[in-house]
Amino acid sequence: MGLLTVLDQAVAALKAPLGEDDRAQGWTDNLRREVQEEISINRSVLRRHGTGMVRHLRPRFDEWMEHEGVQPGRLRGLVGDVQRSLVEARVTA
Repeated sequence: MGLLTVLDQAVAALKAPLGEDDRAQGWTDNLRREVQEEISINRSVLRRHGTGMVRHLRPRFDEWMEHEGVQPGRLRGLVGDVQRSLVEARVTA
């Protein structure tokens, strides 16, 4: 799956309202919006300027999730996929 596809899927999932499970895992509406906005910004940069720009992005979603105390689950897994995809793309760029 391509990098932009992973980002698209994450943005779409994070735009949807939180479910009970998401809230139980530590997600709040504000955190969901902030993470969605950050991923959207990364996606926009890559779309406008090309995937070569990935080497200038410094994703820290894993640290952010840890700091916020978000437990493993559907959305954290999606955010983790974004983190891994950006890091892998940086290595190959």
